Amino acid sequence: MTKSSDKSAPGFSPVEIGLVCDGGTVRAGIYGLTDLFSYAGDIAAAHTSAKTTPVRLTHWQATESRDIGCIHDSAPGSPNAPAVLLIPGNTVAPAKDLSDSPLVPWLQQKHSQGTVLAAVCGGVFLLARTGLLAGRQATTHWALTDQFVAQFPDIRTQTDSMVIDYGDVLTGGGVLAWADVGLRLVERFLGPSIMVETARYMNVDPPGREQRFYSGFEPRTKHGDEQILKVQQWLAAHESAVTVADAARRAGLEPRTFLRRFIQATGMRPSEYQQRLRISRAREMLEFSRKSVDNIALNVGYEDVGGFRRVFRKIVGLTPSDYRRRFSRVSKAG
Repeated sequence: MTKSSDKSAPGFSPVEIGLVCDGGTVRAGIYGLTDLFSYAGDIAAAHTSAKTTPVRLTHWQATESRDIGCIHDSAPGSPNAPAVLLIPGNTVAPAKDLSDSPLVPWLQQKHSQGTVLAAVCGGVFLLARTGLLAGRQATTHWALTDQFVAQFPDIRTQTDSMVIDYGDVLTGGGVLAWADVGLRLVERFLGPSIMVETARYMNVDPPGREQRFYSGFEPRTKHGDEQILKVQQWLAAHESAVTVADAARRAGLEPRTFLRRFIQATGMRPSEYQQRLRISRAREMLEFSRKSVDNIALNVGYEDVGGFRRVFRKIVGLTPSDYRRRFSRVSKAG
């Protein structure tokens, strides 16, 4: 990115975007976002007669004295005033309580002054420590769902989405969701045309992806309830629909007791659990076979193919045909 004291390109309001780093920050996120915002700024400048970019990019980190300092500034000179502070992915935050991090009160203060806060993947754990996500929906990497729910029960965790945008706070799920969040911010501050050009230049999809396109079904099995685990293993080998009464008999429990314990152990009702198992098998067949969608529906226990398509789209976010086009691993020539 070009360093200059000029404030902005004509036609674009100057914007300072800050990246918030600590010892666990994923370098791919730092460097990737730095490049993304640099490309966006240069593309925006090219649409005008300006010789400089309208984007000022800064990096922020806690010092040994627990102050927060700017460790990189693409356009130093004038006082800093980030319009947005973005926390990239973080490998430490999910496993460590960062409540005492000096970044937490600093982020709270910046938010109170009108700064937009955003976080990606493991970085969402750090943002959650500020309390600003309480009562709201938030996303993080789908594989971190259980950890996030356990640590932040007052947040409505929703990891099907790639980006959840409340305006003043944004969260992104997935290791590479930094691209989705970054492009969302480019669209907000520089406009949709610049966002689309930036995405095209980087060969990435514009915002609109969903994390559930990629996440598989990972049943909870380490819950310690042997009778429920026995039923889970039985359901995994069953394609036909199973009633609560059937499953309860398998567990040797009264139906109401079984239902309560099953939901407590797995986080969902038996019917939803079995749907997830069936759709997981269907995804695998769509990826690795040339079987027709109708045939796959029957193979995973759906006699009503229309019903299968509706359930598949509800869970995955794509139709079976669209899913196959994106993720098929079978050579068309082979």
